Amino acid sequence: MRIGLLTEGGYPYLSGDAGLWCDRLVRGLAQHEFDIYALSRSEQQEDEGWIALPPQVSRVRTAPLWTAEEDGVVYGRHARRRFAECYGDLARTLCAGGPGESSTESSPAEADRFGNALYGLAELAREEGGLVGALRSEAAVSALERACRAPGAPRTAHEARVPDLLAVAAHLERVLRPLSLDWYEHDGLGSVDLCHAASGGVAALPGLLARHFFGVPLLLTEYGVQLRSHYLAAGAETPPAVRSLLAAFHGRLAAEIYRRSDRITPGNAHARRWQERCGADRTKLRTVYPGMDAGPFAEVGESPERTAPDTLVWVGRVEPTKDLVSLLHAFAEIRETRRAEQGSPRTRLRIVGAPAGAEGAAYLTHCQVLAAQLFPDEAAGPHAVGDNPVSFEEVGGPDAPTVADAHASGAVTVLSSVVEGFPIPLVEAMLCGRATVSTDVGAVVEVVGGTGLVVPPRNPHALAEACVALLRDPERRERLGAAARARALELFTVEQNVAAFHGIYLEIVSRSPVRRVVLDETGDPRPFGVPAEARVPGRWTDPATHLAARGGPGWAAGPPVRATLPLPATEAVR
Repeated sequence: MRIGLLTEGGYPYLSGDAGLWCDRLVRGLAQHEFDIYALSRSEQQEDEGWIALPPQVSRVRTAPLWTAEEDGVVYGRHARRRFAECYGDLARTLCAGGPGESSTESSPAEADRFGNALYGLAELAREEGGLVGALRSEAAVSALERACRAPGAPRTAHEARVPDLLAVAAHLERVLRPLSLDWYEHDGLGSVDLCHAASGGVAALPGLLARHFFGVPLLLTEYGVQLRSHYLAAGAETPPAVRSLLAAFHGRLAAEIYRRSDRITPGNAHARRWQERCGADRTKLRTVYPGMDAGPFAEVGESPERTAPDTLVWVGRVEPTKDLVSLLHAFAEIRETRRAEQGSPRTRLRIVGAPAGAEGAAYLTHCQVLAAQLFPDEAAGPHAVGDNPVSFEEVGGPDAPTVADAHASGAVTVLSSVVEGFPIPLVEAMLCGRATVSTDVGAVVEVVGGTGLVVPPRNPHALAEACVALLRDPERRERLGAAARARALELFTVEQNVAAFHGIYLEIVSRSPVRRVVLDETGDPRPFGVPAEARVPGRWTDPATHLAARGGPGWAAGPPVRATLPLPATEAVR
């Protein structure tokens, strides 16, 4: 079958966070054909280029989400009126609902109103050749202002000032840029058997429109819930009116994506609970854990500990949410406890990871200073050796050339986060057969199961007690490590992930209506271009009848009208 894989800032770009998962999926499903529709996040990401693509990727179409040129489209009076109606309806849905009501708890009527406004804007963009100029116009800001000043709007919306309205309008313009793309044609997303959005939010917008215009089924995968990410990203410096309106928009967009998706695959139960709370039908949900390549960790997992039994290891990206401050305070308590037991403490802590951006670099410096203060007689530096109990390193260094080597160097792997989605470092440690101590955040308990110790976050004393318990008992560490490795090999490998999606693809397409007849090079129907029910004689096998039933000429003969593309875009065809 032909899959339209939808990404934002990920595959096929080199710097994409989710690129590795998508690449493993595509390579693992060589029996299918993939068209990649990718939104880039920055000019730097585009300049870095793509990873090497496998032969089953037949086409890549890209567009920047970080910039949009003026489309030069001049709306007539009728088009301006349609835009004002659709954008006004969308703005009013952001100000609907009573006090304390979440944007994802609105009535079906409000959900329909938001969806109709969104698809109305998409239809206008498709017919007129673009939407960028209209979304940046004074009419858009005026529509937002009228919605905020209308009776019944929340007080935070009533208090929105002009700078707040401009900020909200600018954000909506950026998020709605995919509506202006020329991907929604018969030879574009209309030609695929299935759209697979690699994340929610903006990445799923093209899938919504392909479903709206052509009836293409939509599969949504979320390993990190986009709505949750938006809430976390809205800092205290954001004005209340802006925060409220944007939260309402992203909440309604998430609810619409969940409502229209044929199947939703969260990456863990934590993400699944978020999706259900945001309106996802639980009958559509199926948890599919991320797949990791177990090969690099095989040697470590099958060999005994290769380091001193008193070494603790932390591996990950250095940033404030990892709460290394609590870990350092916990380690100071561990050292005192072990000093009382051993006379001369031999416990070491290796912090292995690179800082995430400028904030991460500042946090790393703060942690290094704190470590020096906690151990004044044993200086802790970037490459501490000898009696220094704490070291700060990066993967690729002489003592940790790979992630597997970093985990192998410790008897216990520690995770101290206060915010976590799917804890990849824990899975890596489990594949290495290491016992773990972690905080109860995100999907940690679900991942660890009964193979590690879990303590409350922001509790250095509890973290220290759990680490000491494992340091004292090597037999327990060995039992937990073996159980952890067995659990990781059963649940978190690439093989189980690819097999799960292969089955889901077949399930969705087998239930999809007949939309068209697609012939291969020999003139025979492609098996998934014509789903199974097309083999049964009946009126549904007649494309003309099917088109009439859909109420429009969506698949009528004749070349499609190609709109002027307002966003810079590229396309590569193999």
